[in-house]
Amino acid sequence: MRHQALYWEPDDKTGKIRCCLCPHQCLIAPGKVGICRTRKNVNQTLISVNYGKIASIALDPIEKKPFYHYKPGTGILSVGTYGCNMRCLFCQNYSISQEEAPTTYFSPEDLIDFINKVENNIGIAFTYNEPMMWYEYVYDAARLIKEKNRSVSVTLITNGYINAEPLKALLPYIDAMNIDLKSFSNATYRRLCGARLEPVLSTIRAAALECHVEITTLIITDENDSLEEIKEVAKFISGIDRNIPLHLSRYYPTYKLNRPATPHQTLLALQDVAKKHLNYVYIGNISGGDANTYCPKCGKTIVERRYYQAKVLIDKPECPKCGELISLIM
Repeated sequence: MRHQALYWEPDDKTGKIRCCLCPHQCLIAPGKVGICRTRKNVNQTLISVNYGKIASIALDPIEKKPFYHYKPGTGILSVGTYGCNMRCLFCQNYSISQEEAPTTYFSPEDLIDFINKVENNIGIAFTYNEPMMWYEYVYDAARLIKEKNRSVSVTLITNGYINAEPLKALLPYIDAMNIDLKSFSNATYRRLCGARLEPVLSTIRAAALECHVEITTLIITDENDSLEEIKEVAKFISGIDRNIPLHLSRYYPTYKLNRPATPHQTLLALQDVAKKHLNYVYIGNISGGDANTYCPKCGKTIVERRYYQAKVLIDKPECPKCGELISLIM
């Protein structure tokens, strides 16, 4: 089943197509695909070749996405396909992001039916691979979900590498985004991910105006683990809103990168630096760490977390001890 893609321009002289979905702006020859491998030039029409094709599906704790400040303690149906517009050497989901995986077709209507049948589920998370490279399907499904029931949550876990126009069109149907900020160095982005920093920063700025946003930075030994770089990350986020949660995630050797796993002490030191600029900084991808949410004013425990399980200790988003407003969607 062919599904025409959005955001492209034909070149009648060469038969090539300029894809305008993401900052790569791929010029795609007839019969070929772009960097993401999900958008193909078929007879001078750009086709979304993974439309409706689901490679992974599971009911996950929302904390696993990770979302710590969006409906903590709930479950969310998580789906993904194949393809990505980055080439991260440390990709943890490379079997679907960098390779074409077996899939099952779900129309947007099928997906909504499935969402409604899953117990203890607040909605949908488009995740696992890069959901922006599933753009037409995500857009159609998200819009249909919101037309039928606006209380169903629609969330994205994304690298944020998308152009402004398609992002603007999608945001009205999105409740929350966790955006990977892989480094604060353009050189590191180019070398490790085959991408650029600034478009990701633009996505964070735009998304924070429209929906709930959390940021994840995977801390890689000798790459982005300096105190100065995390200070710059935290200052950038705080310039938008110091209540945006930052997740500092531990790197383990995987795919094409074989650096040593990030030491726990490094993560703790970086957390201390980031907390000087942000109210909520968490360490992730590590067992036994403190993942609780505390009141940024008086330190009272607001949410207890252990192994992706959360216990919310308040019934409204304010501290019961000092009255401080807590940046928490319940």
